[in-house]
Amino acid sequence: MTESAYKKAGVDIEAAADLVENIKPHIKKTIRSGVMSNIGGFGALFDLKATGYKDPILVSGTDGVGTKIKIAIDTNRHDTIGIDAVAMCVNDIIVQGAEPLFFLDYFATGHLDNNVAEAVIKGIAQGCAQSGCALIGGETAEMPGLYADGDYDIAGFSVGAVERDQLITGEKINEGDVILGLASSGLHSNGFSLVRKIIESAPELDYESPAPFTEGKKLADFILTPTRLYVKSILGAIKTVGGINGLSHITGGGLLENVPRVLPENVCAEIDCSAWNLPPVFKWLAKQGKLTPNDLATTLNTGIGMIIICDPAKASLLKTYFTENGDEVYTIGRIAERSDAPVKLLNMDTAWAV
Repeated sequence: MTESAYKKAGVDIEAAADLVENIKPHIKKTIRSGVMSNIGGFGALFDLKATGYKDPILVSGTDGVGTKIKIAIDTNRHDTIGIDAVAMCVNDIIVQGAEPLFFLDYFATGHLDNNVAEAVIKGIAQGCAQSGCALIGGETAEMPGLYADGDYDIAGFSVGAVERDQLITGEKINEGDVILGLASSGLHSNGFSLVRKIIESAPELDYESPAPFTEGKKLADFILTPTRLYVKSILGAIKTVGGINGLSHITGGGLLENVPRVLPENVCAEIDCSAWNLPPVFKWLAKQGKLTPNDLATTLNTGIGMIIICDPAKASLLKTYFTENGDEVYTIGRIAERSDAPVKLLNMDTAWAV
């Protein structure tokens, strides 16, 4: 068979078609109520009525994984980075109480390596299955000349729904509300340009070295631990316990920049940084990179991946629920009257000193 002009230019349509066939079994595992179409069509169909919502509000989100992908590429570990792409989107929309319904992915590369692409998309499907949302479509773009050999990027797009009267907006947050923190699984997917720079500054260390802050893991395996998915536990807590007045996904910007996004203008969040132990990876990064506590608070999650602001009468029940469903949860503060800053990090300098 004569090689096509497009393939000579660097784009292999046949490889892309093979990839679609290879990923169909992974995608099939994410099918849920509402899915109306199969992978391969021009547009993905979803029947919102079939999900049982009566008066739904749609909530959407899009995000990527940032330069964490560079570590996956450099160490040839591609099986979990797709989970990160899902988590960064669905953890955002759960903040408003929305159930993720479906997800679409965008995978772009200079030269399509089907083994790499399938590993990434398999991870995306795993993240979707763990979040109860369907992977119903996506785009694989082969763009020679735009990406270096072996490089790729991924982005995700998710749509969820919540009943109008159950939408969490933060408007119900009051003085005296309790602040709970759900533990992160590690670095999640933020601050990696800084993390990579710090690792590169340690000449005795590479990604295949034992992690200097934990036992039994190579540095790459620990660093690439996927972002924790909070969807099912939070949806369950809303349904079973209630009393959640606000949620904040702690991503880029850390505690200082993400918590204010859900607060009314008349209150502030007082967070006691001594209420949980700063995980060893953050201590190591702070020492190796000469980071200040303020650097940690504005760049990394410092061990807290999700903030829950709740009615004091429900705080104990919520802690029990999250613990029983596999989350590590801490009581880390309270809501007070605002006088100046929207977030006050108490005991930060002492709790995070290295």
